[in-house]
Amino acid sequence: MKKTILVTGGTGFIGSHTTVELQEAGYDVVIVDNLSNSKIEVLDGIEKITGIRPAFEQVDCCDRQGLEAVFANYPGIAGIIHFAASKAVGESVEKPLLYYRNNINSLINLLELMPKYDVKGIIFSSSCTVYGQPTAENLPVTEQAPIQKALSPYGNTKQINEEIIQDFIHSGAPIKSVILRYFNPIGAHPSALIGELPLGVPMNLIPFVTQTAIGIRKELKVFGNDYNTPDGTCIRDYIYVVDLAKAHVAAMTRVLEQETDAVEVFNIGTGRGLSTLEVIKGFEKATGVKLNWCFAPRREGDIEKVWGNVDKANKVLGWKAETPIEDVLASAWKWQVRLRDEGVM
Repeated sequence: MKKTILVTGGTGFIGSHTTVELQEAGYDVVIVDNLSNSKIEVLDGIEKITGIRPAFEQVDCCDRQGLEAVFANYPGIAGIIHFAASKAVGESVEKPLLYYRNNINSLINLLELMPKYDVKGIIFSSSCTVYGQPTAENLPVTEQAPIQKALSPYGNTKQINEEIIQDFIHSGAPIKSVILRYFNPIGAHPSALIGELPLGVPMNLIPFVTQTAIGIRKELKVFGNDYNTPDGTCIRDYIYVVDLAKAHVAAMTRVLEQETDAVEVFNIGTGRGLSTLEVIKGFEKATGVKLNWCFAPRREGDIEKVWGNVDKANKVLGWKAETPIEDVLASAWKWQVRLRDEGVM
């Protein structure tokens, strides 16, 4: 019998790709999303890829009553993958209470309901932001690296939520959790039927790159060229969203089917850092499209360089990021072209 997984934020960028991978691995999926930062049409893309339309409930995870109705209407939910959260660093600085309310209350509601409805495990969407700017001896950063004071309310909610999960399980709650600390998810499904669709001006590098390449944005600003890196620009670990989605499937299978510690933490990245200029040059090479870009002053809150040690995920989860960066960047461009051709953007 197929196991049912609840995916919160399942019409979002990572959530939609993870839904596809869950379905293709034989799971049934119920999506909960309030559509505050995504579109219902994403369900059409998922259905075209897999041939299965996931069950969908438009519910805000902060709505305890609405969320409980989902568990009551879909008995037998075995696990949860929790993506639903506000996630713009800059906005979190301007609206901290919104971020604390959305990101923390939604998790507490889920955790409270899990034992009541006999849900075994939860995969939590965390972030490498919990490491802050690692010191030189902690690069590439491992799961044992010190957790540093968050640079934004968004980052702080990730730290707090990790602690909430650990405290709840330590109290004797009959659940298990895998916490996945992502690096920088990019790209789109190879079908170009789902991808990243930011509402308004993109906050992330790759959507800004593709929107500049296609003419929506006049030029791409590279924030800072005087960092202590080989070319002076920031370095990040860019992980293909499909590879990232597969890590969630591996984590869910581990939680539901294997004897493990009640809480486990994994870095999910490529293990390799790329500078902003390397990404720009890689995009131009992968697509043949020249980008109009310029240097701009540093942006407050940006970390200089971070990339992950992913040995633990490789060995314990049996998962690895395998897609070449050129293919990843080409997939993002293919998605942007499709958005233009269909008049979406």
